Amino acid sequence: MDRFSIRSLATAAVTAAALFVFSTGISAQSYIPTPVTISKEKVRIDGKVCYSHIVLERQTLYSISKAYNVSVEDIYRFNPTLKETGLKKNGIIIIPSEEAIEERAAEEQEQKQEQEQKQKPKRKTHTVKWFEDLDVIAEKYGISVEALMRFNNLESRKLTARQKLIIPTPEEAMSQIPEQKPEEEDVAAPVQSVDSTSVNETVTEPVVPSVLPERTDVRFALLLPFKATGTGGNKGNLDFYSGVLLAVSDMAGKGIDCDLQVLDIADGNLPSAGHLSGMDFMIGPVSPADISAVIEADQEGPALISPLDQRAQALTGRYRRLIQSPTPHSTQYRDLIKWVTSETSEGDKVIFVTEKGARLTDVQSQMQAAIDSSGTAYRNFSYSILEGRDIMDPLMALMTPSGANRVVIASESEAFVNDVVRNLNLIEYQKYDVVLYAPSKIRSFETIDVSNIHNTSLHSSLAYLIDYEDDNVKNFLLKYRAMFNTEPTQFAFQGYDIASYFIDIVSRYGDRWTEMLESEKKEMLQSRFAFSRNPEGGYTNTGVRRVIYEEGWGVRALD
Repeated sequence: MDRFSIRSLATAAVTAAALFVFSTGISAQSYIPTPVTISKEKVRIDGKVCYSHIVLERQTLYSISKAYNVSVEDIYRFNPTLKETGLKKNGIIIIPSEEAIEERAAEEQEQKQEQEQKQKPKRKTHTVKWFEDLDVIAEKYGISVEALMRFNNLESRKLTARQKLIIPTPEEAMSQIPEQKPEEEDVAAPVQSVDSTSVNETVTEPVVPSVLPERTDVRFALLLPFKATGTGGNKGNLDFYSGVLLAVSDMAGKGIDCDLQVLDIADGNLPSAGHLSGMDFMIGPVSPADISAVIEADQEGPALISPLDQRAQALTGRYRRLIQSPTPHSTQYRDLIKWVTSETSEGDKVIFVTEKGARLTDVQSQMQAAIDSSGTAYRNFSYSILEGRDIMDPLMALMTPSGANRVVIASESEAFVNDVVRNLNLIEYQKYDVVLYAPSKIRSFETIDVSNIHNTSLHSSLAYLIDYEDDNVKNFLLKYRAMFNTEPTQFAFQGYDIASYFIDIVSRYGDRWTEMLESEKKEMLQSRFAFSRNPEGGYTNTGVRRVIYEEGWGVRALD
């Protein structure tokens, strides 16, 4: 049984009746099954609410299933080893709720469909080389030129370098060959495009037209304070630069040439008006003050991408050229409250915890505004850290022993957050179901007991998250180590993500790339890019990733 813990069940198990007996000496008439009482203990398995049932003597799968109104097969699905071991006295089995059964069935159906999809033969995509024509490509894949043209809606035989062509399977190609007419024998004649409806009737998936890159060259500038000519250089900025260089290298492998201009803006050496003319975009500067200075100095300059400082988001209401790449803290706070609201069900309690006597911070005011506007019923609980040893009883008085207690900490003070989590962990042992919601900064606190945030099932909305099991991340690590002989930091990941995203979008849309920002949502190595336009100014990234610290030391990222 993974991803859950059973609390306070050992004592209850001791009170169970004698051994469950299957003796041949007891006749069928004398066997009386033990009544089944629905358990009050609930657990979460992969986010699904289930009952934790202790097996008593003479209880059977049939009697248990009837009491909980589930099928025997449903019980087997949530207890896969039960068919081998059978029921055991004082043993603990998982009984799914109606919602859990429906969710599991939907997941299994989705997995089945995904498996069926994987088993289908996949079409290939061919990237046209400068020396290739339709005859060469058709011969390479063993299909006709006519089928190749029909599947790609080509109206002429003219191709361009790096054009993408869909290659049908031989069976699909044969099904698309029309009856030959005498006047169509000249294969050099233009072939008219086919009505998409008739094509889709015989093709397993819709025909997707080739997407041609509009640009194979991209020019951009990187403006960071490196202190290249002095001492004490900023390592974070150098790591960011390394990530950009790796992105440029990868794009070159895809046929996109990058003209990168690097400016060391240490000591206020900002570019003058016209210095960056002709650039598609610039990455940096970092500080809001430098960003304002660069934009004000050159009103006709290229789009400016704010790379690292979340505070620069405030400038997007003033400058239309500004694109805020890091997701602002305010967006993360709002998403966290939205998450609380979406998970709160009848019988749950929401408790909003703040530090008494502390100055009002952005995190508290913004989270307070978000939860007030959400419509979620909640109780305020405020205390000072000096009162930390005496707050368990008054805090539990606000809680429910039957539902989930969703506790929101509106603070980024390490000492205070640490004290709240410590108390919540103690309350957990009092049989209260506690679910913790806290700003992402909690993950960087060095003094916090990590086991406590797992025990309280920490939920947090993040701007950055790296999944080291992801194949793209593994590939990045190998390339970075080979190129720089060191391990990448989060700055290196950020440099790679930003450069890769914007080089790609410029190459595909050319001068129209800023018009496509809001529709070009993309998962990168550590960032999620989902840009939204400020009606009065520039763009802000609203991409957020959610993570749950589960019992058993698991960490699960949500899509």
